Amino acid sequence: MLLLCWVVLFAIISGNFGNYLGIPYLFLDPVYLNKVNFSGFFIMGVTLAGFSIAFHITSYITDGHRFSFIGVLPKPFTVFSLNNSIIPFIFLFSYVVYIIQYQVSNEFITDDLLFKNLLGLLSGYVIMTLAIFIYLWFTNNDIFKYVVCKVDEKLKQNIKVTRASAMKKLNIAKKKQIRVDSYLNLDFEARKVDDSERFYDRNTILQVFDQNHFNLVIIELLILVLLLLMGIFRDQEVFQLPAAASFVLLLTIFVMFSGAFSYWFGSWSPTIAIIVLLIVNSLVKEGMFNKTYKAFGLDYSTQLASYNLQRINQLNSKTNQEQDKRETLKILDTWRSKFPKEEKPRMVFLCVSGGGQRAALWTLNALQKADSTTEGRLMKNTMLITGASGGLIGASYYRELYLRQLSDNTIDHYAKLYRDKIGSDNLNAIIFSLLMNDAFVGMQKFKYNGYEYAKDRGYTFEQQLNKNTEFILDKKLIDYRKPERESKIPMMIMAPTIINDGRKLYISSQHISYMMETVDSTYTGEKVSGVEFLRFFKEQESEELRFLSGLRMSATFPYITPNITLPSEPPIEIMDAGITDNFGISDAVRFLFAFKDWIAQNTRGVVFVSIRDSEKNGPISKETNLSLFERFTLPISSIYQNFESLQDITNDNKIEYAKSWFKGEIERVDIQYIPQDYAKENLSTSDSLRMENVQRASLSWRLTGREKRSLIENIHTKKNEEALQKLKNLLSDNSVPASILVNQ
Repeated sequence: MLLLCWVVLFAIISGNFGNYLGIPYLFLDPVYLNKVNFSGFFIMGVTLAGFSIAFHITSYITDGHRFSFIGVLPKPFTVFSLNNSIIPFIFLFSYVVYIIQYQVSNEFITDDLLFKNLLGLLSGYVIMTLAIFIYLWFTNNDIFKYVVCKVDEKLKQNIKVTRASAMKKLNIAKKKQIRVDSYLNLDFEARKVDDSERFYDRNTILQVFDQNHFNLVIIELLILVLLLLMGIFRDQEVFQLPAAASFVLLLTIFVMFSGAFSYWFGSWSPTIAIIVLLIVNSLVKEGMFNKTYKAFGLDYSTQLASYNLQRINQLNSKTNQEQDKRETLKILDTWRSKFPKEEKPRMVFLCVSGGGQRAALWTLNALQKADSTTEGRLMKNTMLITGASGGLIGASYYRELYLRQLSDNTIDHYAKLYRDKIGSDNLNAIIFSLLMNDAFVGMQKFKYNGYEYAKDRGYTFEQQLNKNTEFILDKKLIDYRKPERESKIPMMIMAPTIINDGRKLYISSQHISYMMETVDSTYTGEKVSGVEFLRFFKEQESEELRFLSGLRMSATFPYITPNITLPSEPPIEIMDAGITDNFGISDAVRFLFAFKDWIAQNTRGVVFVSIRDSEKNGPISKETNLSLFERFTLPISSIYQNFESLQDITNDNKIEYAKSWFKGEIERVDIQYIPQDYAKENLSTSDSLRMENVQRASLSWRLTGREKRSLIENIHTKKNEEALQKLKNLLSDNSVPASILVNQ
C-alpha cells in the first residue's frame, strides 16, 4: 500500500495518469490564492515532506522490527528514515525536473521566477522535515528516559495490548530478520553492522516501540486537529490549499491509518479489511452513510413530489403544453418587435458545449468575439440558449453582463477582465472541501431562502463560482422571468439528466412543457422525454431555486461536483446534461419544432450557432500496439472515446430531419476550439506554442496559464474567423424585405 501511493504520485507528475483531466498540472503548476507563486510551491513542499515522514513512520512501525540492530543505535528512527529515503529523494528530484520542464516549455516563465518557485518547494520541504525530526529527536530522548526509568510498570498495566503486540513483533523479528551488512549513519557515512548491534534486547524493543508509537499518535492528532481547524474556516481562501496539496494530505492520512491498521492486526490485516469493507457496504445499503446533496432554494421539508409515470404524463398534458406555448408566443412577439416590421430577422439558437472550465472560458471568449464582430446583433437576434456544463456557465455569465450593460453603459461586456474572472481557479476550494467537509467536518450549515442546507461540496462550488464572477449570478430562477419575457435577454433552458430513468429535467424561468411535445402525434406509446422542473416541483418552491444550483445540476462533474438529489419520492438524482446532449442541439431543435409555424412566418429562418470546445470532424486515429488489457477493454473504451462523435451524428440527423418539417431556412455556424489549428497557422511567431507542446486544454475546473492563452487565442484561427464572418453576413442589416420573401 505504501509503494502504491508512490506509484500514483510518480504517474501523476510524469503525465501518465489523469492527463486528460489536467491532474499533472495541479502538481506542476500549483495555484494558491489564484496565483502560481512561491506560496503555492512552499505549501506543496510542506505537504510532500509530511507525506514522506508519514511513509517513514509507518514503515518503521510495521517493519522496523525486521532490522533488529537499529534498536541499539542512538536515534534509531532517524537512522531508519535516512536509509529508507531512496524513494522520497528520487521522487523529489524527479518532481523538480518535471516542474522545470513544464514551466519552461509551457508557461514561458522567467529564470528568476522559476528559481523562486523551486526555492519555495525545497524550503517548504526542508523546513517541514527539520521541524518534525527535531521534534522526534528531542521527544525520543525524553520519552526513552521516561519509559526506562519511571513508567515501565505503568506501561505494563495500561498498555498490555501494545506490549503484547510488540512482543509478537519481536518473536517474528527473531525468525524473519532482513540481512543488512552496512548502513548510512547520521554523518552520512557508510558503516558496517557489528554483531553487537544485531542484539535486540526485550526491553529495548518495548522502549523503542512505545516511544515511536506515542510520537506517531501525536503527529496524527496534530494533523487531524489542523484539518478540523482549517475545515471550520474553509470559506476563507487563505485556508484553501492547492488542490495537489490537498490530495497529498489525503494520501498522508491514508498512509498513517493504514500503517496503524497493519500494526494492530498484523497478518490478519487483509481479512479484517475485507470484513470492514463488507460491513461498511451493508451500512451504506441501509442508508447509514448516505449523504444527500441538495439544490439550494427548494423546500425539502414539505411533502415530497411523486415521481411516477402517472404524474409525468399528467403534467405533460396537451392542456399544459398549449398554455405554455401561448405564454412563450408572447415572448416571441416581443422578440420580433425589436426589429423593423418590414424586415424579417434571422432567429439565432445559441448552443454551447460542456467541458468544465475549459468550456466556460471558451464560450465566454467566443461570445464576446462573435457579438462584437456582429456589432451586437448576435445577442439581439438570439432567442434561446441551450447546452451543458461549463458552456452554460460561460453563456450565463455573458448573458448577465449583457443584461447589466443595458442599464449601465459603464459596463464593457467585451472586456478582458471577465475572461480573467471566469478563468479563475475553481478547483482548490472543491478538492479542499472534499477533504475537509465530506471527510471530517460536514456539520456546518447555512441558510438560503429561509431553509437550512449543509455546507457541502455543492455549496463550495457555487460559492467559489460566485466569488469568481463577483456575485452577479447569485439570483433565483424567477429573477430571470421578467427580462426574458421582455426579450432583453435570450431564454435559457438547462437540461440535466435524471439518473433514475434517463429523462431530461428541463429547467427554465418560463414554463416549457412543450419541450416534451412529440413529433408523431398519432403514436401513443412514445416515452415522455423529460420533466418540466417548474411545474413538477411547484409545491417545493421551484421558482425560488438558486440559479447557481441550476447551473450546478447541468455541470455535475463525476466525483468532483456531487450529484444533486431533488425532493421527490423516489428521490430524483441529477447528472450532467452532457450525458444526453453535450452540445444543446437537440433541445434547440425541440424548441424549433414547438414553434415552427410562427418562426417560419416571422423570420428569414434560424441559425444554429454551436460554440463547442472540441473539434467536430477530427482526424481518425489508428489504434496500434495495443496491450492485452487494451484489446480486452477496446469495445467499451471506444464507445467512451467516441461519445461526442455519436452525439454529433445524432444531432446532425435531427437537424436534417427538421428541414423536412420546418418551412424556412436553417443555417449552421460552428465555432470550435482546435488548438492544433492555431499552432499550424502561427508557428512563425515568437510567442506561439510549439507543435510538440500543443495540447487541448484539460477537462477540469482549473486551467493553467498556457491553457488560458490557448483558449483565448484560438478564436483567431482561420476556421473560426470564417465562421464569424459567415455569422456576420447572416445577421447583416442588409436584409431581404419581407414582401419580397413572401412573393418568392
